[in-house]
Amino acid sequence: MVMAMGNAENLDVEIEQLLNAEKHARLVGDVAATRNAVTEILRLCFEARAWSTLNEQIVLLSKRRGQLKQAVTAMVQQAMQYIDETPDLETRVELIKTLNSVSAGKIYVEIERARLIKKLAKIKEEQGHITEAANLMQEIAVETFGAMAKTEKIAFILEQVRLCLDCQDYVRAQILSRKISTRVFDADVSKEKKKPKEGDNVVEEAPADIPSLPELKRIYYELMIR
Repeated sequence: MVMAMGNAENLDVEIEQLLNAEKHARLVGDVAATRNAVTEILRLCFEARAWSTLNEQIVLLSKRRGQLKQAVTAMVQQAMQYIDETPDLETRVELIKTLNSVSAGKIYVEIERARLIKKLAKIKEEQGHITEAANLMQEIAVETFGAMAKTEKIAFILEQVRLCLDCQDYVRAQILSRKISTRVFDADVSKEKKKPKEGDNVVEEAPADIPSLPELKRIYYELMIR
């Protein structure tokens, strides 16, 4: 859907004002104001359904000199909510790739990047590009992510194993499967919920679509049988 010329001009004006506000806030180190400015720019682009402008602004804002980590994190997390709202597959893939490039090499958005790669791999698999999907998933080593929930880590590794099996890459599937200790399936989940000590990594909640530990155990053994 193409924006009317007047609306596009209004959007450009509003973005320009917010870019100035963002610059001022960033230079004085005002985290809250910087974060508010970048997320407001993204919201305006989304509401105007200006998808190419959204991608451009994500890249531009992330590359601004001395950009604050909190601003980049807020931007990536917000834009990820827009992925399922995209009008078509091409726009969806473009947004995922933009967010993937912005989050690459940044430890503070490594969980978001893993989720983005998983989404992209799923699209590739649905298009019949199984090897490409498997290769994409290999890029991420979630076992090193301190803040990712245990169940999400296991689910991610099991996806890596499954895609390798689908490519008949049994050696790599075996290597990946060894990252999961079977003891983990017998862990007492109630002990997981203990309060973190000062200085500990805060572990994120697993997304709603991540299977439970007993379900992951079943998937694991089914894959091992394969």
